[in-house]
Order: sequence, then structure tokens, then C-alpha cells
Amino acid sequence: MYKKYYNFKEDPFNVTSDPEFFFSSSHHMDAFSHLLYGIQERKGILVVTGEIGTGKTTLCRTLLSRLDQSVKTAFILNPNFSDTQLLQLIVKDLGIEGVYKNKLALNETLNKFLLEQSTMGNNVVLIIDEAQNLRANQLEQIRLLSNLETEKNKLLQIILVGQPELIGKLNLTSLRQLNQRIFVRYHVLPLKKDEIHKYINHRLKVASQSKNGHIPVKFTSEAIDALYLYSKGTPRLINILCDRALLFGYANELTTFNDEVIYKCAREVGQTSSP
Repeated sequence: MYKKYYNFKEDPFNVTSDPEFFFSSSHHMDAFSHLLYGIQERKGILVVTGEIGTGKTTLCRTLLSRLDQSVKTAFILNPNFSDTQLLQLIVKDLGIEGVYKNKLALNETLNKFLLEQSTMGNNVVLIIDEAQNLRANQLEQIRLLSNLETEKNKLLQIILVGQPELIGKLNLTSLRQLNQRIFVRYHVLPLKKDEIHKYINHRLKVASQSKNGHIPVKFTSEAIDALYLYSKGTPRLINILCDRALLFGYANELTTFNDEVIYKCAREVGQTSSP
């Protein structure tokens, strides 16, 4: 609704996981570096956790977009399937053709594919998002997949991405073998207060149609303070508040947003009951 008014080519504060809008905060770049290291060094199992809305899925999509062609990937967004169905999804997402109805056939096919890729000098990465929803038997299946290796390297790099509940699940006694095999762990934290203004301007620049990088709106320092107060640095909440602010600005012909606008928007989206 407000795109034309502010001369945007797209909504700057969508809550979709678009790599184009990836913001290189200190925490997100640390997470990215940890994942890239684990993949390149073929470390096997990697775990990334973070609270809801901290940008874990965007991080994953950005990683996928920046890997070279020698890295074959599978990205499972919702692992709420049976063991066999999960394996079928992995095989399908890796581009392996055929119909395999039982776990034995699926595992044999996957192992053959991984050996072929290794022979060609390629690497294979499996990312499972919302991994806190994996059941214990599914996580045990993941452990078994991590056993696929040559004498030198792991054939499959597995990235488990999830909310903090994943940590508790991995600490279960029944999963101690899997927990011991995790080589890389990283917990994504929200944005720091001094990163919020840069984050907002980054998204505004990406969305702007201006060729010189002109940003058509401004959030005052007081507005940034208010955004931090109500979002605690969580990117998704910042997006929701800023989107509502732009809608308010469109309706009231504003291009500068202060703390009063943010307070009003926070009340409207249910993040606070009073200023």
C-alpha cells in the first residue's frame, strides 16, 4: 500500500526469509562463519539455535545462496514427518530420482550418491530447520546419517537449526551419542542496540528504487530507542513495528518517525498496553 508513496520496489520489512535483505550483524556473521567453516572442513554435525524471529532461516537461505556449485544441498523446512518420509524428502531435495519406499533402500541410495559426489570432489550439505520438532528417533536417524564417511572425511554435513528447546532435546541421555558428534554449535542472539539503525537503513536501501541509495524515510534516535525497548533487538519484531510505522506514515503523510509513532504502533500490534 505504501510502496508507491515511499518509492519502494518491494516492502522493506517483510517477515519472509529473503537473502537479499540479510543483515551482517556481528552475531549473524559469526554464525555464518561457523557454518561455512563446518561445511568446508567437513565436520559432520553443526547446530545453530536462536529464539523465535532472530533470523535463523534467513541465515540458512543466505548460506545456501553463497555456496558454490561443488556443494550439493538439501533444505528441509518442516521435519514433522515419519523417519521414512524424512529420508524421502532428503533424497528428493538432493535431486536423486527414483521411488524408494523403505529406509534400507533410501539409505543405500543416499550412501551411493554421497560416495559419487565425494569422488567428484563435491560436498553435500543437509539443513533441517525447526529441528526442535524432531523426535528422538528422528534425531537418532540423523546420527546414523552422520556416520556416512570415508577414511578422511564426513560425506554429509548436517546442520540442525532450531529454537533453544533443541539444546534441551540434544542433552537427553538417549541422544548422548548424537550430542557428542556435534562439532560446531552457535546460538544466534538478537541485534545489539547500536545495530538497529543500521539494520533498518539496510532494509530501506535494498527496497528503495533510488539508484543513488537515497533512503526516503528517517527513524529518529528516540524511535530507535523505542524499537529496542519493544523488540529487544529481535529482527522479526523490528520488521513488524517498522512496517506498521510506514503504514501509519503513509496514512498521515510522514517521512520521519519518532518514538511516539513507535509507541503507537507497538500498542496496535499488541506488544505493549501503554506507552
